[in-house]
Amino acid sequence: MEKRRVVITGMGAVSPIGRNTRELWTAIRNHKCGVDRITLFDPSSSPVQIAAEVKNFNPSDHGISPKKAYRMGRFTQFLLAASNEAVRDANLDGDILASDKTGVIAGSAIGGMDVIDQSFNYYVESGKRKISPFDVARLIPNESAANVSMELGITGCAWVVSSACASGTDSVGLAFKAIRYGDLDVCLAGGSESCITDYVVKGFASMRALTTCYNNCPQKASRPFDRDRSGFVMGEGGAVLVLEELEHAKARGARIYAELAGYGASADAYHITSPRPNGTVCARAVRQALQEAGVSAESVDYYNAHGTSTVMNDSTESKMLLDVFGDHARTKMKISSTKGMTGHCIGAAGTLEAIISAMAIYDSYYPANINCDNQDENCDINLVDGLGFSGNIDCAVSASLGFGGHNGVLVLKKYRGD
Repeated sequence: MEKRRVVITGMGAVSPIGRNTRELWTAIRNHKCGVDRITLFDPSSSPVQIAAEVKNFNPSDHGISPKKAYRMGRFTQFLLAASNEAVRDANLDGDILASDKTGVIAGSAIGGMDVIDQSFNYYVESGKRKISPFDVARLIPNESAANVSMELGITGCAWVVSSACASGTDSVGLAFKAIRYGDLDVCLAGGSESCITDYVVKGFASMRALTTCYNNCPQKASRPFDRDRSGFVMGEGGAVLVLEELEHAKARGARIYAELAGYGASADAYHITSPRPNGTVCARAVRQALQEAGVSAESVDYYNAHGTSTVMNDSTESKMLLDVFGDHARTKMKISSTKGMTGHCIGAAGTLEAIISAMAIYDSYYPANINCDNQDENCDINLVDGLGFSGNIDCAVSASLGFGGHNGVLVLKKYRGD
């Protein structure tokens, strides 16, 4: 079967460092950090009092009426806001959206946890008598893609992927495959998450996954590959890419940001929260993606790392990079984790980082790896410094390594009009 080419023609983002893609990219170029003291709940009783929140988010600013917003979880509001921006950016009209060859695929690791947290507290406080009729519809993970489908009139498909921190990457990968092999011509592919709640933060803290060492200096807390990293910082947000078959995009004169050329996936089959320490199974996903894209390891200019700022992830990912790329990962390929700026946005992370990678190619800029003051000797890779720099990028890789051993990898290439 002929493999069709897939390009990125639109992007939308709601993140801790920007409420649209332009704000996000400006913040990346200025190495702005979105980590601060938690405001979504009172964190005073928690060992973790910081997170990367989407501040001052008003659904009305993103074309979502108060009545509709009330009936959606916050994670769905994020996804719909990002979808609305991506559709405008791609200049998709109603006929394209209504085509049976247009779909939406969204990723979420947790779903409406904020709804569960608030609603269950209300249920208990009411003597287990009061439950809102909207609760179930706001908390189930599929309601994000369902609401985007209903609001935009997308009838081709509306799927949700849940593969922990790889959810956003896998949603893009599945959309890529659907277009590549002819099931779809256009797909909104994204991820969203909103789980900065008292219960979730304390739950992750009890696992010792979140850092507890930087409550008094939040912007230093997320420090991928640094010797003194001690856990990740919870983030939230939504991100959406418009993926399109190349000839379909060219026929309507669409702007093309980059070509999505490859996707690979694997499962560690090792542990529910820890990655396989030697990184060999994750390496398989990277090699699959490179093979699909038809590019060699030595031709990759930039790698956007999962880089969570946990001891296990960063060292394992570094081993994987040396396995796949060898000395190229030590000397030439530039590597950074943008989670130092955004925090870890869980189900939104992979799509958000795919957008950052696409913009890095489009704008010829290598994003910074901030807060790495003393690079861990067990992370012997070529990190971009804390300032970032301008430079041509022909090929970029973005990877996500989720709890449960879910590994998803994307390969993006500069589109040259061929």
